[in-house]
Amino acid sequence: MSTTTLAASALALSVCMAVAAGLVGSFAVMRRMTLAADALSHVALPGIGIAIALRLHPLVGALALLFLGTLLVWTVENRTHIATETVTGVVFSVALAVGGIITSGEELIDALLGNPGQLTAWETGVGLAVSALVVAFIARARHALVVSLVSTEIALTSGIDTRRLNLAYLLAFAATVGLGLRFLGVLLMGSLLIIPAATARRLATGLNRMLAISVAVAVVATVLGSYAAALLHRSSGPLIVACAGTAFFLSLAWRRRG
Repeated sequence: MSTTTLAASALALSVCMAVAAGLVGSFAVMRRMTLAADALSHVALPGIGIAIALRLHPLVGALALLFLGTLLVWTVENRTHIATETVTGVVFSVALAVGGIITSGEELIDALLGNPGQLTAWETGVGLAVSALVVAFIARARHALVVSLVSTEIALTSGIDTRRLNLAYLLAFAATVGLGLRFLGVLLMGSLLIIPAATARRLATGLNRMLAISVAVAVVATVLGSYAAALLHRSSGPLIVACAGTAFFLSLAWRRRG
């Protein structure tokens, strides 16, 4: 595969990841999962360490731990009725500690801050497929997600299985985190889910506009940050988040001006 093709594949995957992050992040902000969103991404760290130790692809270990962590959070939340943020915080703390123990050196830095490197054909294919599934889920379930946010009782009387919907959303969230690990790392992926959505919430007057603005901010930040990282030979994660953060602070000035 030529260098041009590899670059185009990486760009396509990063854009699709950003679209998924903008959509999933919008509902995370509305569900007040801002802290949980950042914490859940850290669950991937021990999976990356285990995969490296077993000489497997790091993404395999990261996704496995993300989905296991998501199922654990959902199960504990439903059985104990403890808030999602609390359960996620506990799982995150343990995962970060374990990940720090079993991962070291340059591998740890790449895992924490992101390093796209050379994406393989299967990574690109799986990433594009997962992105499409996440986007399709949000498009199909967005009205049910909004109703469940307004009132669990109304959702239940409308025939919405809130437990199943919550699990599906959390799995979509975990999948989106997995998509962005190569670009932002476990420390910063949560930021791309939250900052564009927080920016959109300040500027938008309705759900559709919020989703559109969130996606736009996430895509632009990812493209600009990745380009700057390539020019400066730096990790892509911090630069992507810096671009997203700039958009957020500009939105503050815009609202004051309005």
